[in-house]
Amino acid sequence: MTYTYKFPRPNLSVDCVVFGLDEENLLKIMLIQRNLPPFKGQWALPGGFVRVGETLEEAALRELREETGIAKVFLEQMYTFGEVNRDPRERVVTVAYYALINLWEYQIQAATDARDAGWFLVNQLPPLAFDHDKIVQVALNRLKGKVRYEPIGFELLPKKFTLSQLQKLYETVLDQQLDKRNFRKKILKMNLLVELEEFQKDVSHRAGRLYQFDEQKYLQLKEKGFNFEI
Repeated sequence: MTYTYKFPRPNLSVDCVVFGLDEENLLKIMLIQRNLPPFKGQWALPGGFVRVGETLEEAALRELREETGIAKVFLEQMYTFGEVNRDPRERVVTVAYYALINLWEYQIQAATDARDAGWFLVNQLPPLAFDHDKIVQVALNRLKGKVRYEPIGFELLPKKFTLSQLQKLYETVLDQQLDKRNFRKKILKMNLLVELEEFQKDVSHRAGRLYQFDEQKYLQLKEKGFNFEI
């Protein structure tokens, strides 16, 4: 027997705020240009409606893949937005996610109902469709808070990075300057970085030593109660 609800129900969608750090250590957000009404031609966050047979995370990953070509990224659920009139078509509740990617490793490409896709500085975003400006602001606040107590910031860096790049990452996300000596002392004391016998190449300044984040060691320490804090 098939059961149906006699009361109207809101539709469910997902939206993704994708953060990336460029070669100049500038924080950017990836947007798509809508090719369908409403807000046709306007920039928006990648996202769409959740299908009946998929989880929220599966829907978010599918939309990212379909609209931008991005796959296999750090993705975390953030907040639910349910203003009654947030979508002019009908009642739509959206679950927002934020993702962190390394710009050097991904080539975005508009697809499905997206006319175009591109990276925009977080402080120079164009007018956004729906309530996506609110979603972006919540994502920024979440990112600033989260990088302080979880090592998610490494998702924005190349696999091999210098201590200067790491410090600049935190300064960019937190929007504040950090003391070089104290930062390096704190991060190295955690013993989460693997010092490599490699140095930067093709740089105009003195080449810095490269490091890698030891995720396996972090997970082992976390099980024992280790607290990551910058």
